[in-house]
Amino acid sequence: MPTPETRARADIDAALDKAGWAVQDRYAVNLAAARGVAVREVPLNPGHGVADYLLFVDGLAVGVIEAKRVGTTLTGVEPQTAKYGAGLPDYLDTLVKPLPFLYQSTSIETRFTNGLDPEPRSRRVFSFHRPETLAAWISGTPPAQAAVASPILRAAEDPARYQAVTTLRARLRNMPPLDPGRLWPAQEQAVCNLERSLADDRPRALIQMTMGSGKTYTAITAIYRLIKYADAQRILFLVDRANLGTQAKKEFDAYVPPDDRRTFTQLYNVQHLRTNRIDPTARVVITTIQRLYSILKGEPELDPSLEEGSHFDTASGLVPEPVPVVYNPDVPIETFDFIVIDECHRSIYNLWRQVLEYFDAYLIGLTATPSKQTFGFFNQNLVMEYSYPQAVADGVNVDHDIYRIRTRITETGSTIEAGMYVEKRDRLTRAARWEQLDEDLTYDAADLDRAVVAPDQIRTVIRTFRDRLFTEIFPGRSHVPKTLIYAKDDAHAEEIVQIVREEFGKGNDFCQKITYKTTGVRPEDLIQSFRISYNPRIAVTVDMIATGTDIKPIEIVMFMRAVKSRTFFEQMKGRGVRVIDETEFKAVTPDAERKTRFVLIDCVGVTERMLSDSPPLERAPTVSFETLLQRVAFGSLDRDLLSSLASRLARLDRQLGAPDKARLAECAGGHTLQDIARGIIDALDPDRQVEAARTMFGLPPGEDPTPEQLEQATRELLRQAAAPIATNPALREQLVSLRRHYEQTIDVVSKDTLLEAGFDAQARERARELTTSFEQFIIEHKDEITALQILYSRPYGQRLRFADIKALADAIQAPPRQWTTDRLWQAYETLDKSRVRGSGTRMLT
Repeated sequence: MPTPETRARADIDAALDKAGWAVQDRYAVNLAAARGVAVREVPLNPGHGVADYLLFVDGLAVGVIEAKRVGTTLTGVEPQTAKYGAGLPDYLDTLVKPLPFLYQSTSIETRFTNGLDPEPRSRRVFSFHRPETLAAWISGTPPAQAAVASPILRAAEDPARYQAVTTLRARLRNMPPLDPGRLWPAQEQAVCNLERSLADDRPRALIQMTMGSGKTYTAITAIYRLIKYADAQRILFLVDRANLGTQAKKEFDAYVPPDDRRTFTQLYNVQHLRTNRIDPTARVVITTIQRLYSILKGEPELDPSLEEGSHFDTASGLVPEPVPVVYNPDVPIETFDFIVIDECHRSIYNLWRQVLEYFDAYLIGLTATPSKQTFGFFNQNLVMEYSYPQAVADGVNVDHDIYRIRTRITETGSTIEAGMYVEKRDRLTRAARWEQLDEDLTYDAADLDRAVVAPDQIRTVIRTFRDRLFTEIFPGRSHVPKTLIYAKDDAHAEEIVQIVREEFGKGNDFCQKITYKTTGVRPEDLIQSFRISYNPRIAVTVDMIATGTDIKPIEIVMFMRAVKSRTFFEQMKGRGVRVIDETEFKAVTPDAERKTRFVLIDCVGVTERMLSDSPPLERAPTVSFETLLQRVAFGSLDRDLLSSLASRLARLDRQLGAPDKARLAECAGGHTLQDIARGIIDALDPDRQVEAARTMFGLPPGEDPTPEQLEQATRELLRQAAAPIATNPALREQLVSLRRHYEQTIDVVSKDTLLEAGFDAQARERARELTTSFEQFIIEHKDEITALQILYSRPYGQRLRFADIKALADAIQAPPRQWTTDRLWQAYETLDKSRVRGSGTRMLT
């Protein structure tokens, strides 16, 4: 009966063999038999014992393995292994003493220490590294070169060369300063924090950045630096599903680093896996975890449909049991140096966890919606936290409003009386037949669109949406904003598409279904059309556009399905938060000037279930902007009022042109609206409030303040944040004036009748006052404004420039006058119509 130690050694022998090592007894040793040789039971110098396995590469000793029975805790064995590494007999050749590569293994668990690292620290590994990998590490040559069998480990050749060898962990400690280039401040901070974490050799790091804040661009920046400066050989970029891989590849294609004019993919090979073969020359590999698992299993190919579904809203993914991962010699554990997990979520940390832990690599998570499992998996190492309110204040995201549509059937279901004829439809074939009910059929809200389809419920919702769209949701618009509707399943999506087309009186191009069951055209092409073309205006999906997909023009996100997962809901909602360039926006939505918000239309009560981590900043929608400013001026520190003020300042900032922003900043003492909004959001952050209390009362780090201390510090923090508004009446006046200038109230309720047509005496008097004021302005400023200087004293040959005219136009439109050419011409026409000709205007831009 074999002992536990014997069984463990047999399993270790097998693991070494799979990793490319020839396992030999010391009495039958032949170091030339293979590139890597593991010799059992080798006696060491007196006092150092016998090494269970002594590892040789190209005939030189490089490391040892200490074997233990299953169940042994291994960190306590490290001193014994270190003693073996220091006891190499003089008759054995080596480059480095003590031996640098130390393993402890029970065959079930294996730990590894690289003595060449600046701070050697053991780590758990799935199996043993290949001989060529150890050759590359000890010689300082790239793995591709070290993989070629040659006597590279000859100490007599150049000993100094090997003394200067640096490891990946050493290079991570010597990264050059980051050139921020086009990075947002939050992106710059994320990259710097990540590099500090890697320099500290923390194996896992989590970056939490809200949707639309540029997580992928941030990750590509970090990946570029890891390849260029840390000499990372290969980095894996994991995505949730295949179409997100396509999107990620496009971002790599477009990325231009700040220190080079070439794109990322011109500098380094990037492979988006469409087959189960990893390109050995690829420095970045993009794939799904489903395909990666298929590769580890040795499958020749993967059914592409298995990469299409998202696992965000499922607890089980594609398989019912945890994934059994075994060693694959074609994909050794050192295949990747880093794994970046984009949109990481809970299925990563249970079903697919072993796939990630197979590789001896740093794990970097990117997410907008971390769960408890996420924090736990990444060892609580949150290197960056950038919230939705912060992004709104910074102008990186837009805020949102919630519009609720409630119907009786949606909330309570209905009853169909006995004797009525109802349509019965086969779920798979969709074949229909009619049947008379012999008893009442009662269904509740949970049965809706699953056991029972009620077209009138869908029609009522869509008709309400249509009727309120241009009056309440986006008043003044004439083009339907880009709208994304979430359906329960493909059949439900089919019903919605048909009814939307009917209710809006539009054709197929206007509303399209984008699901995994769409045929005849690739879903990626439909998504691209939705992103950059006028049509479709409305897209109906189940979950294909729920996570990660970037469609910036979306202004309406409509939920016609319930969502149980908080993280999934945040991801779905996040499709609307993206900001977009004005020119790109008008190209797809012609009657919109700027994207300043999006509207979440809740048809099923999803926002009432407290799922959201990022509720709207707007908390007091019934309080006017002027009233908000007044209350802050009178010292109000109400949290909801301040949050609403920050939201409206951020929204106004996105509406303003550069001249108005400059005037406001001058009035505010150099503070921009974005600065003020960000200051308020920071002051509302509970973590900052705790830190402020610790500072105010001199509390040591980690000690929580009392409720009284926290409240006092919070009030002071809020007071300071509100000060730029509260202490500056002129700024408040300008803000109110500009808000009125940029917004209109659309009255679609009142009906008017004509009483009289013509100018009355008061109108003529107002016109006279306006023309007099304008003429006085011209006289007073004739020496200050270039256009007026030229008109009053024009030298020969000097002409008015466009910039001079534009400066004059900006000056007369500035608060408090806010004159326009329309108003001025109308005033002169009121006084004497015969003297006004061709007063029609066109916009100067």
